[in-house]
Amino acid sequence: MTEKRPIIELKEVWKTYAPGKIPVHALRGANLSIYPGKFVSIVGPSGSGKSTLLHLVGCLDLPTNGSIFLDGQDISKMTENELAQVRGKKIGFIFQQFNILQNLTAIENVTLPMVFINHMSVEERNERAIELLALVGLEKRVNHRPTEMSGGEQQRVAIARALANNPDVILADEPTGNLDSVTGEKIMGIFKHLHEKEKKTIIIITHDHEVAGYGQVIVKIKDGQVV
Repeated sequence: MTEKRPIIELKEVWKTYAPGKIPVHALRGANLSIYPGKFVSIVGPSGSGKSTLLHLVGCLDLPTNGSIFLDGQDISKMTENELAQVRGKKIGFIFQQFNILQNLTAIENVTLPMVFINHMSVEERNERAIELLALVGLEKRVNHRPTEMSGGEQQRVAIARALANNPDVILADEPTGNLDSVTGEKIMGIFKHLHEKEKKTIIIITHDHEVAGYGQVIVKIKDGQVV
């Protein structure tokens, strides 16, 4: 992976939904290059296409037209199984709603992605999960369930889970949207650490200008286009 080649590249990407008789163009010929190790904030009004773009980059959906390259691979023509493999190995996802499993402990949530991708023993998976929970300041909460945690703690579990398979790219969709400002700052401090110390490529979607300010690059989307 060289600095000269984008880790993510969108070329004339369209995404069209047809919920009724009138098609909705969520993305309209979007072009974007993101280089390895960059911290990118994506901003724009509701309905501008931000989340659609993130879902396409994150291998959760395919474009209607155009090409998307992830670390040199064209993911826009992949099958669902191929996308799942790429998603599991190269991408960590963090959502506004945390999306961690309520009936599992913190350590069980974090080890879950490793079961599907890595050929590790149970002991190795648990050891890595404990390391990651310590990284986000939850070393004393490894055996707690989400119902025993604050929103900020649940989001930290989600971040640790996103790092489980050591992905190149971290994608976060409004990661501070359900948190108070103080807790949100702590979460952004973790992203800053992941960028500066762990050298991760980070892409965050946000409505919050303070959160966007953490990015080295701010990408604005309007009416389905990168402007």
